[in-house]
Amino acid sequence: MIASPGSRDTAGLNRDRRDHTGSRGAIGTFITYPSAVVNDERSWQAVFEHVVNRSHLATAGDLPGILDQASALLEVSAELYLVDLGQRELHPVRERGGTSLPVDATLAGRAFARVEIVVSAAEAEPAHLWVPVLDGTERLGVLRVGLPAGADPQDRVLRAQVWALAGQVAHLVLSKQLYSDLFHRVRRTKPLSVASELLWQLLPPKVFACERVVIAAAMEPYDQVGGDGFDYAVDDDRAYVAIFDSMGHDLHAGLTTSMALAATRNARRCGADLVAAAELADDTINAHRSGELYSFATAFLAQLELDTGVLHYLNAGHPAPAVLRDGRVVRLLDTVSRTPLGLGNLHRGRPVLLREQLEPGDRVLFHTDGVTEARSPHGELFGLERLVDLVERHEASGLPAAETLRRVVRAVLEHQDGRLQDDATLLMLEWTTTDQLSLLPAL
Repeated sequence: MIASPGSRDTAGLNRDRRDHTGSRGAIGTFITYPSAVVNDERSWQAVFEHVVNRSHLATAGDLPGILDQASALLEVSAELYLVDLGQRELHPVRERGGTSLPVDATLAGRAFARVEIVVSAAEAEPAHLWVPVLDGTERLGVLRVGLPAGADPQDRVLRAQVWALAGQVAHLVLSKQLYSDLFHRVRRTKPLSVASELLWQLLPPKVFACERVVIAAAMEPYDQVGGDGFDYAVDDDRAYVAIFDSMGHDLHAGLTTSMALAATRNARRCGADLVAAAELADDTINAHRSGELYSFATAFLAQLELDTGVLHYLNAGHPAPAVLRDGRVVRLLDTVSRTPLGLGNLHRGRPVLLREQLEPGDRVLFHTDGVTEARSPHGELFGLERLVDLVERHEASGLPAAETLRRVVRAVLEHQDGRLQDDATLLMLEWTTTDQLSLLPAL
């Protein structure tokens, strides 16, 4: 039993247990804690316990009700909004939760974009907080936490507790969506193609960060993407990243990318090096081509040693990534024309494994040709120079890496009047950085 504020005797607490029912009937019980104070850590512990205990036998659709019952212990409210796959709008999980909110023009959107706890206060009503909902550093949406009258939204203990609640909610969203369609439907503003459905199930989260590396990715058009893909993994002293672009834009292209991604991932998990991973992908795609129709995928595979900053990489016919240092491009990695994956040629001429020494703070920007070769209605290429300039300007303004890429991809879309002629994917790898601190809110 957790004592409520102002009470020294846990035996004197109200131990009345009451059943709480949702739309699907009784799920469990919890203990009420009288005289709870919204900035008391012990009172919040009761909220956290209730959310965890109720979630074991809950569906995705039960989550809003669980939050209602838990937050009522402190006379606060909590409403969950999830961002759509295109990261344009924040959508309430339950239908009566309110209207969808644009990321680019609302306080909720600011909390999401800048990963900040944002206060919204009007004279006629109590304040509420917009809190980022993150799975690690992957932005899933925001939590609207309504505060009781008189509560101080700047209180550090209070902000720490709502941030912890948002983290708990993020874990539940990720776990429940594995066997529910609700969160998937909420995050779609338009139907996905079958190829897109396939690829999104294979891709890792769009953001990862630890003390020595930040990885961020963005991909459009999210509902029709077919041939692009990316992958990464970080273990102990190394980080692996990959980007793919298959011939075509249909389901066949999606299947080719899926084979390339699965083969390189399989090789990596078996302990193989980059060359062996590329060879397995080459063999796999070539062995499963449809009749006389050749399939291939360009790819760029890289492995970063986190202790030394040494980057080993292999280019399979992909556009050269750019190394960014102190606001400028210092080098393009391997501009030589290379053989793509799937033609069955890698065994006859083994892929070239190259090496680059990064400096602390360096970023490597990977991209598919759908970014730099995007043409405006007047025929103007988007180009590498424009891409790098946008990345540097957004980074200089203090935006998190994921938000920088979101805005760059939006710029590519706008360059083509909202209709991409090709899949456009960006992947950024940063070594030995303090930027991971910008991926979490300051309390």
